[in-house]
Amino acid sequence: MPVARYFPALLAMCAMALLACAAPKKPAAPPPQIPKIVIPTSVTRTPVMADRPIPDDCELIVPTTQVAQGIGQDLPGDTRMIIGLPEPSLGRTAKIDCYYGIPDAKPLPDAVVVVGISTYADEATAKGRVTESVDAERSEGAAVSEVDVGKQKASMIANAQERLVVGSLGKSTFVVRAKNGVLPDDKIAPVLAGFAAQSMTQQIS
Repeated sequence: MPVARYFPALLAMCAMALLACAAPKKPAAPPPQIPKIVIPTSVTRTPVMADRPIPDDCELIVPTTQVAQGIGQDLPGDTRMIIGLPEPSLGRTAKIDCYYGIPDAKPLPDAVVVVGISTYADEATAKGRVTESVDAERSEGAAVSEVDVGKQKASMIANAQERLVVGSLGKSTFVVRAKNGVLPDDKIAPVLAGFAAQSMTQQIS
């Protein structure tokens, strides 16, 4: 019969189909992983010394509490601020002096600590003013040494009445002074240098 003739071939095809159905299926490839990008919600910034505009508040120059902590004693009286006028003949464009710890019924020069900042027309003028001040103190017999203010150098001056740290940064100059006896000589330099660095530090909000 004709069907019998093709029967072995049909059996072979069925067997192959069964084997194909019975063969194990390869597992499906996992979906591609999309990397997660984390976007920071805030950026941490560190206050740094800068040739900044002069603040109009002594608390933005060196906070009173920081001055008291630095010298290790409560400040007498109050803090006063004097804003100086520009002096074109000197190249000075702005000036501010902060007097911390003025004893009752005493004049401004009797303040325990004084911090002053001035700005000038250019960097060369600012450096020149510092050099003139240091040379004037040295000619009067003051001892002058070098001190670190932040990452830069400044001058430490010791005269008969007070101790001073004087320096410049860009177009700005800074001077920090304290009456003799506020702190021992081996401790006063780093304290005044710390106030100087703070006075030139831009606060970041």
